[in-house]
Amino acid sequence: MSLIFDENEWKEEGLRKGKMFVLPTESFQDYVEHPLIRGLYLTDVGYYPRAKGHFRERKEGIEEYILLYCTEGRGTVLVNGKEYLLGPNQAFCIPHFKRHCYYASQEDPWSILWVHFKGENTVCFPVDECGIVTFASQNAPERMHFLFDSLFRVLEGNYTLGNFIYISQVLSMILAEVYYREKIHTTQEQNKHVTDVIRYMYKHLYENLTLEKIVEEFDLSKSYLNAIFQKYTQHAPMDFFINLKMKRACRMLRTTDFYVYEVAQKMGYTDQYYFSRIFKKTVGMSPKEYKNSDTYHASDV
Repeated sequence: MSLIFDENEWKEEGLRKGKMFVLPTESFQDYVEHPLIRGLYLTDVGYYPRAKGHFRERKEGIEEYILLYCTEGRGTVLVNGKEYLLGPNQAFCIPHFKRHCYYASQEDPWSILWVHFKGENTVCFPVDECGIVTFASQNAPERMHFLFDSLFRVLEGNYTLGNFIYISQVLSMILAEVYYREKIHTTQEQNKHVTDVIRYMYKHLYENLTLEKIVEEFDLSKSYLNAIFQKYTQHAPMDFFINLKMKRACRMLRTTDFYVYEVAQKMGYTDQYYFSRIFKKTVGMSPKEYKNSDTYHASDV
């Protein structure tokens, strides 16, 4: 890959209008080892608006992680030869020691806020996953600008321990904004889907509900439904549904005079023996044994 890159033009149109700070962490090693700093600390931070001609390539990677947040325009990031297209209100973290390059679109050059960072607490964030984060909240851009502005303001001051601590805490907030706060919306949506599907299962508890019918009803993919059920219930959707059915069958067996075949029919099973196999696999004993047992079982609930 080759790009036309005029360094003088870039300096004139990019750096002159933007900001860049390099923090001399090597000269303040005592600060870096402070317990409130060593977890996360930045080495470089900046803002490049409409960075026409912007191009960086590091064939061996670097020691720091690089977080890029695109505010407008577009650009491309390559990590170990894989291409990622970055657009407005998207962020991407380049893992440390990974071969990479990134550059602005020639037709619609990006504006980016960026920071280089490292520290013990990088393991607490998914910064090695090479995934584009798209911000869902309408207020996210304002918050990100505020946080970077806070960094710029303190970096214009003195190199004091207090300022190093403050910088470290703001950096933590930036990473939390990217990787965790923005997940709240997704989590709420996932929780709603799980809740809605479970309520739907209860409504159709006496039927032979299928996974195909559920995903069609809620316009979800099978893989997505499986993933969120495993995440929130530790069960696949249909295993969860069968557990609900067997708990209801347990209640019938305990509280009514129905025969096993009648309970099977009421729970939507035309084959009593198939129902008995499912029941035993789920509860740990046959329906008849369960009905005649005086022992309390968790499945009674």
